[in-house]
Amino acid sequence: MLVTVYSTQGSTYSKAGARMLITAGGENHGLISGGCLESDLALRAEAVRSSGTAAVVSYDLRDEADELFGLAVGCKGVIEVLLQPVSDSGAYEPLASIAATLMGDEAGGLAVVVSSSEPGLAIGATLVIAGDAVRSFGVPESWRTRLRAGAQEATRRRNASLVNEIKGTTLLYAPLLPIPRVLVLGAGLDAVPLVNVLAELGWRVTVADHRPSYLERQGLARAERKQVVKPAALGQELALGDFDAIVVMSHHLPTDRTYLSQLAATDLPYVGLLGPPARKQRLLEELGPAAGSLPERLRGPVGLDISADSAESIALSIAAEIQLVLARDAGSDSRRRA
Repeated sequence: MLVTVYSTQGSTYSKAGARMLITAGGENHGLISGGCLESDLALRAEAVRSSGTAAVVSYDLRDEADELFGLAVGCKGVIEVLLQPVSDSGAYEPLASIAATLMGDEAGGLAVVVSSSEPGLAIGATLVIAGDAVRSFGVPESWRTRLRAGAQEATRRRNASLVNEIKGTTLLYAPLLPIPRVLVLGAGLDAVPLVNVLAELGWRVTVADHRPSYLERQGLARAERKQVVKPAALGQELALGDFDAIVVMSHHLPTDRTYLSQLAATDLPYVGLLGPPARKQRLLEELGPAAGSLPERLRGPVGLDISADSAESIALSIAAEIQLVLARDAGSDSRRRA
């Protein structure tokens, strides 16, 4: 069961465009509340799954009586969601197309019907775009151009919107931004908690090192990819432009300098360097003019200042800083979000 938030008012855990999946066994993947609504949604999902028909549900949590008779969430908001059945008989669409877009390289968008007064246009009808590719599910030909234009606008604006196309017919238009990809350059012991924190966020992590034995650490199992690289050939062995963020942490000064010399030629929004400010300054001075615009983009010491004093807390600070930078960058015209 695919659950999509299409409208909110007031204080809510998630906003329009947020999604979660409820399996046939009642397990949740993702959250649309802090766990407050998920049990009720699982019960409703069973009815939707049995009928094979999409449905909407609204949770109004503003009423004080809710504390006595309702879910007692106390968020003081309204959240409206769409439940869409997905199954192997339907090739798990539209979930499969949404997931493929999120795992791809180009930003995309979707349009989904949440109310309809039009014959042939049912609640749950969905259109997904990714670049020039368009896939529609239950959308009549007469509506596809309109839905495609709305999905393209959501992709461009980087935010979701609820639009009353005509009286009684409302659609959610939402962007589908690729899952962040992070390259960790260095597979030392402190790379293990960083890889695991990033993986827990659902991000795609590649770990590279010039020392093959380092990549054999069991703690790096959650990395999507592990690769031995020659530092001087980093740009040839890895497509650096495919990543949203790169963290340099080899603990080897000449290697880090070689990495940075190649990263200077990229326009990545986030490049982080592990180590104290003096180390960063020394490396930039050694690079000289070859550093290009890197001094303005290089974050070192890497991570937000949260008084981190362990490998785990440093990993947390790095992940938080990347999240912050990418969230700000999501509205720009960067390559993967164009």
